[in-house]
Amino acid sequence: MSDVARYLLGLDAGNTVIKAVLFDLTGKQIAMSAMDGQSSRPAPGYVERDLDELWSNARRVIRECLEQSGIAADQIAAIGCAGHGNGLYLIDAAGDALLGVQSLDTRAADLAAELAGQGDALHAISLQKPWPAQTPTLLAWVKRHRPQIYARAATVLMSKDFINFRLTGERTGDISDMSGAGFLRMPECRYDDQLMALYGLEDAISILPRLVAPSDIAGRVSAKAAAETGLAQGTPVIGGYFDVVSSALGAGSVRAGSASIIAGSWGINQVFSQEPAINPDVFMVAGFGPGRFVNIESSATSAANLEWYVREFLERGGHHDDPFGYCNSLIAKLAPADDDPFYHPFLYGSGQGAEFRAGFYGIAGWHREAHLLRALFEGVMFEHRRHIGVLQGAGLALAEATLAGGGSRSPVWPQMFADGLNLPVTVATARETGALGAAIGAGVGVGLFADYEAGATAMTSAAARYTPDPEMVAHYDKRYRRYLDLTARMRGFWSGA
Repeated sequence: MSDVARYLLGLDAGNTVIKAVLFDLTGKQIAMSAMDGQSSRPAPGYVERDLDELWSNARRVIRECLEQSGIAADQIAAIGCAGHGNGLYLIDAAGDALLGVQSLDTRAADLAAELAGQGDALHAISLQKPWPAQTPTLLAWVKRHRPQIYARAATVLMSKDFINFRLTGERTGDISDMSGAGFLRMPECRYDDQLMALYGLEDAISILPRLVAPSDIAGRVSAKAAAETGLAQGTPVIGGYFDVVSSALGAGSVRAGSASIIAGSWGINQVFSQEPAINPDVFMVAGFGPGRFVNIESSATSAANLEWYVREFLERGGHHDDPFGYCNSLIAKLAPADDDPFYHPFLYGSGQGAEFRAGFYGIAGWHREAHLLRALFEGVMFEHRRHIGVLQGAGLALAEATLAGGGSRSPVWPQMFADGLNLPVTVATARETGALGAAIGAGVGVGLFADYEAGATAMTSAAARYTPDPEMVAHYDKRYRRYLDLTARMRGFWSGA
């Protein structure tokens, strides 16, 4: 490989934003461009995107990133892309887009409930049970309700696979995304006729993409894509990643026994292991290489709660120039107490039950805004702790955790996580951990790093480390028991029983 090719390009395709981030081989961010996409909601529960717009935005941010960097395109050694998991992206034989369904979609809720009768059999093969935005559940919905689209479908892709297809012309899917979608027999990470039959998709094996490992070279930038993006023709493009896996890699988590916690719009809780957790209580398991599995528990119970509070009570009146800083400063000045209020972070529901709702409890006349905010921060942490407890209950051991996402940028939340989980917590220097993880994989794919451990060592670093305070560990243990008891007592109220 030429000595001039010393940069790695990471792409991150979320449900809305597409990012292109250029890194050097130490993980330093050289340039970045990001662009919001548009979602459409043509019917209740439907959340779709225009795939031509997705590619238009992708090629724009790639070109802008290159222009900002000032480097020659042939200095990029390889490209890696991460993308949101699940949802459904269909293209026809000519490569034209047929349908783009995002992972926020709930149109298949009734079908998921119907497939739940096959849940044990599905879990026995894929280590996952059906749910509305799961890719095979959505594909089965399209087969039943949109047969004309199903008949034209030539390839099932994930969000980042569509971008890879437009970059290279290759129709591939990587094992991390496809296993995270419930499409693979586990732990072998391969397609399976019996599994497809359980979804009612016996005839869909032929439209599944060529399966590759995430760091395998899936293809190379085509002449057409080079002209559209400014990339050099022939640049290697790896298979890429389910974004939660990529974000963990970009935060420095890769070894068995490491936990990756992402406190963002969703709360993502992952534990790496050499063998997958075989337990129906675990939401999903994704594989990303031989002896490399990530066991995942997640729900929409994380930092989106703070975003709601800021939007509804602080930004609306324009009371503060830095509303998030204001929230953190209030909490930092407050000494925790046993009689502090509690908060359930169920604004957007819970995997424990669709009837769950958010709420503050135990407020007294002497409590102020700072107490409510502290309760909100604590409640979010407690739901992460509950998810981590499910993973530990499945037999997964962990000794450390990395914290990423918007919550990691708080000056008070990371210490709360360390104390509440009784684990050392590291916050990564990089903010764009999804793109960085994809770039690390690209470096592995072209031989710049011997393995993921070497890549993470070279390209990630810690911005801060937090160790548990024994006094606060005891405080949160007591509060957590009361939090769980409160949750149990509220079930009847939420359900109207």
